[in-house]
Amino acid sequence: MSREPVLLGIVNVTEDSFSDGGAYLKPDAALARARALIEQGADIVDLGAAASNPRAKSVAPEVEIARLAPVVDALKQDRVKISIDSYALETQRWALSQQVDLLNDIHGFPRSAIYPELARSQTKLIVMHALRDDGPARPEDETPPELFERILGFFRSRIEALTQAGIDRDRLILDPGMGLFLGNDRKASFLVLRRISDLKKAYGLPVLVSVSRKSFLRRKGQEASDAGAATLAAELYAAAQGADYIRTHAPRALRDGFFIVRNLQA
Repeated sequence: MSREPVLLGIVNVTEDSFSDGGAYLKPDAALARARALIEQGADIVDLGAAASNPRAKSVAPEVEIARLAPVVDALKQDRVKISIDSYALETQRWALSQQVDLLNDIHGFPRSAIYPELARSQTKLIVMHALRDDGPARPEDETPPELFERILGFFRSRIEALTQAGIDRDRLILDPGMGLFLGNDRKASFLVLRRISDLKKAYGLPVLVSVSRKSFLRRKGQEASDAGAATLAAELYAAAQGADYIRTHAPRALRDGFFIVRNLQA
């Protein structure tokens, strides 16, 4: 590991996130969690107000924005870097108006209607690969054959579309997707993790990995809250493969892991 990745601390301002649904729905609770994550070593707070797991309820953009606005206002006063996780165009437009640092779209910005606004902004874009481009992943989604080649093709097409729209290439961060975003074969996520360095070489762009507490890391019957050790192992592996950004629920554990790796490599 030549350098430590940038850490995005996850705050789910939702009622039905798979990992901590409802815990941070109220603005005060979300803000306290965000500040705690920064204290624990996160570089950026990643705020999401609509869960993307298969059992999550649909959330109207105006509700997303109402959940996010007070937290964003307070974090901007704290001078904390902010990422907004949303695939709703109205929410994305609002986030751009707030001049957030990153915008995170689980569908990789498929809709060209927002491209002119993206081009006018300075916000970095987390372009995520997923099998679907129309909502949350579903357990019935089949993992396609030649998955990694599909991921490469997805990014080739999306990078071309975004850059042709006037969006600077150096604002793009690639996220190959993990868990159900890659379909119902849990081995798919391990395959992609093993090839993070290949993805970096293919496009010469920074790569973000988000594996925290996901189902492919958990044994049968385990809850998301029981996946801390498995998550840390996968995140440290991703960092060793060259991941530039890691999106995590537990930045302190990951910082501790980096400390050990640094000393072992000294």
